Amino acid sequence: MQLISFNPFRTIGIPNTQYVKPEKMLEEEVKIKAANWLLFPEYWQVNSLVYGWHKKIFPSINTYHLGHDKIEMTRLFQAISPANVPRTLILRNDKGVAAKILEEFSYPFIAKVVRSSEGRGVSLIENKGDLDQYLKENRILYLQEYLPVNRDLRVVLIGKRVFSAYWRIGREGNFRNNLAQGGEISYKNIPDGALELVEGIARQAGINYAGFDLAIIGNHFYLLEFNVFFGNRGLAGKSKEISNCIYRYLLENAGPEDTIGPPEKGKLIPSA
Repeated sequence: MQLISFNPFRTIGIPNTQYVKPEKMLEEEVKIKAANWLLFPEYWQVNSLVYGWHKKIFPSINTYHLGHDKIEMTRLFQAISPANVPRTLILRNDKGVAAKILEEFSYPFIAKVVRSSEGRGVSLIENKGDLDQYLKENRILYLQEYLPVNRDLRVVLIGKRVFSAYWRIGREGNFRNNLAQGGEISYKNIPDGALELVEGIARQAGINYAGFDLAIIGNHFYLLEFNVFFGNRGLAGKSKEISNCIYRYLLENAGPEDTIGPPEKGKLIPSA
């Protein structure tokens, strides 16, 4: 099995892997087309690789498309597991939108930038001034109920199974629990139900590599978001296990394309 990686840092230790710089994709067409799998392309590459050259990529095209922004993933969660989604408003920033927001939410509530990670672009809206500032800076609005938790659960899925899970415990005075925002890690008392929920969502949606974030209140799980290129701080010392897990998945799923078929074997699409 021959593999091409577009991200060497995420494929260290995976056998038979050759690195190609993403910007060299067209120059390396022959090499890429000969590979069994293409690993960790950048988002701008995936449509050409999958729909143009009919190549198998990891993570899956589903993972890339659904994980591209918070709106896509939230609508997915609402469609297949609505009871596990915090109350959410997604709106265009039109005239009168502030009144519509305050009909749905009372202060405080959460406002997010549609594409962000590591806790950046997440604001706690506590008053009219906070809301006015958010409205001034964003055309598309993503608003969510405030969940009174001081920790959230990161669940890392590789292939079809949860690989690891850990709590991210927020620093005192910071409503964000991200490790990049000073959060701490705990591996104790991970609820099995959260892991089962993530595996079920991933299986139904065709997601095969992601870090899911969940909030838990009482015995109820809330799906917040997932990240394709998640941080590895909570997985320190497990790089070899991660590589082995990815490689096993690739071996087990290295058969012919099962969703997007290439041209018939031996036939080429003529150039213009």
